[in-house]
Amino acid sequence: MKVAVVGVTGLVGTVMCEVLTERNFPITEFLPVASERSVGKKLTFKGKEHTIIGLETAVAAKPDIAIFSAGGSVSLEWAPRFAEVGTTVVDNSSAWRMDPTKKLIVPEINAGELTEADKIIANPNCSTIQMVVALAPLHKAYNINRLVISTYQSITGTGVKAVRQYEAEKHNSSLAKEEMAYSHPIFDNCIPHCDIFLDNDYTKEEMKLVHETKKIFSDDSLRITATAVRVPVHGGHSETVNIEFAKPYEVADVKQLLNDADGIIVLDDLKAHSYPMPRFAKNKDEVFVGRIRRDDSADNALNIWVVADNLRKGAATNAVQIAEYLAAENLVGNEKVAV
Repeated sequence: MKVAVVGVTGLVGTVMCEVLTERNFPITEFLPVASERSVGKKLTFKGKEHTIIGLETAVAAKPDIAIFSAGGSVSLEWAPRFAEVGTTVVDNSSAWRMDPTKKLIVPEINAGELTEADKIIANPNCSTIQMVVALAPLHKAYNINRLVISTYQSITGTGVKAVRQYEAEKHNSSLAKEEMAYSHPIFDNCIPHCDIFLDNDYTKEEMKLVHETKKIFSDDSLRITATAVRVPVHGGHSETVNIEFAKPYEVADVKQLLNDADGIIVLDDLKAHSYPMPRFAKNKDEVFVGRIRRDDSADNALNIWVVADNLRKGAATNAVQIAEYLAAENLVGNEKVAV
């Protein structure tokens, strides 16, 4: 497979390269792609040095798959150009997620919807991915009616600029206003402001959880509300999810369903103080679920705590898993590839 990673020098792009290597994705030619300021620089992938190329050069190379993590504006302009030459694009930005002509994919849930005709495939938002992985087996068993979500999101979800702000504040270094990713200090603080505020007073990040969840589950009847908070954590995103089901359930059965589901690890031994934490989830591909308990304040209601590494399952790993499915099902490239 000829594979391009667009945005290869960014936080997520770097992790994409790590995941492609770790999972031994079948690559015969690797194309590292970045903005003009990075073109010509060297990058090591699978022990071999590569030269970073620009978007025009990458399109001309006609890769089988291009995995994008370069921002929405780049995706809107360039994903169609790659698609025109036969490349299948897996895009990690928000550009195509709510486009009704594009599929929004979490492989454990809806990879089976993909066909050879899907040339631009959307990777969901990081906080959405980990939540729907945990919810999918429960929705199938008990029919979810309503979700109340609170997120505690890592600074890494904002990018390199946020990490630099955190490190500068941690070491009492001064920053110019334009160097700050947030309008307030993030070290030793929580900011209830992820992405921009919309006309309904919710942030864009909060509404992503609403709209993307409905699209992935193909269920517009779901009632969802969310509050997204940025926290001074490196390792991953955490979420409390309050769920109201249409059907009665038993907590033991919920735990068993989650234990049996692909991509989920249940950590819920309270006597041993075992529960998911971002420190534990860092650099792992699974979604961790714990604090599973009945909510007695509403009929058929449940509380769960969900944690995952937002740069891996929340971004890079999910995108690579999509690529793996495409290759395994012979939906890209000229020859069937064993994955």
